[in-house]
Amino acid sequence: MSAAAAPTRYVALLRGINVGGNNKVSMAELRTTCESIGCTDVATYIQSGNVVLSSSLSAAALRTDLEQAIAKQLAVTPSVMVRTHDQLAEVIAGNPFPTAEAGQLHVGFLSAPLEADVVAALANLSFPPEEVIVRGEELYLYLPNGMGRAKLPPLLLQPRRLRAAITVRNWRTISKLAEMSAQG
Repeated sequence: MSAAAAPTRYVALLRGINVGGNNKVSMAELRTTCESIGCTDVATYIQSGNVVLSSSLSAAALRTDLEQAIAKQLAVTPSVMVRTHDQLAEVIAGNPFPTAEAGQLHVGFLSAPLEADVVAALANLSFPPEEVIVRGEELYLYLPNGMGRAKLPPLLLQPRRLRAAITVRNWRTISKLAEMSAQG
């Protein structure tokens, strides 16, 4: 009899909860929901749907199970993007804007890689000094004037335009989630 594989450390990023007073979910309830599908070492970070957890499921199975459990138990239907700790470390290492200040840098986590025509269309958007670079299932946003005044995000952050679900996190949050997922 072989030993079971050690659980993988994941970060689950939920799109569309606790934004503008809509789809309210307490982080305690979210942790309990994650545990109800067998996740362990569950921790949340701030009120916007960032969960660090361990699971023996594949990333795809974890995403499906989390979306279904959250819909059933919490009565909201967010999209969930799942990354391993190693994938999150690669996002940080692959930062195409290494001189940007943390408040100027955001990453959009996609549910699937973008199709070539969508990537080409994004490359043609021009709103200097703002920039967007697509790398795999992530979309890096350099917004030197901050997210609130930026012109690119309203154009980019539409799942219909991208043909994939997306949720965005600022660089400080990404760094903290990488730190949290390294533990445990």
